[in-house]
Amino acid sequence: MIDQKLTKEKLKKIEDYYEKLNELLEEPIETILENFKSYFAIERAFILIVDEMIDINTHFVQKLNLNLPDDFQSMFIALGENNILPAKFAEKIAPVVGLRNRLVHRYEEINRRMAIELIQKEKGDFREYVKFISQYLEKI
Repeated sequence: MIDQKLTKEKLKKIEDYYEKLNELLEEPIETILENFKSYFAIERAFILIVDEMIDINTHFVQKLNLNLPDDFQSMFIALGENNILPAKFAEKIAPVVGLRNRLVHRYEEINRRMAIELIQKEKGDFREYVKFISQYLEKI
């Protein structure tokens, strides 16, 4: 059974981190790139948001006895396949895990401008995720 309290707490954290991220992204991109603290604050807020989503996805996969995906990115797809998230949305948001992994593990040199532009462009997906998970919680 899904732990609604735990899930709602995690959704609240996503919303809180999103607000901070959104404030930081109000600065012009050049200012962000020139300011070490601003860039890393954005990077950290992004990582925290994705980590909370991964936690929720993992909880859902385990508690609903879904087929265990191979990786965290595939967990979004599993939620889409099981009508917890809209399938097209799940496919769209799943790649955030890849960016998160590159930022956390420093697998490769990150083009900071491209990372900030991508986060700015796709940040609305975080709110959509919260909305879809909240809607699912209301149905169960």
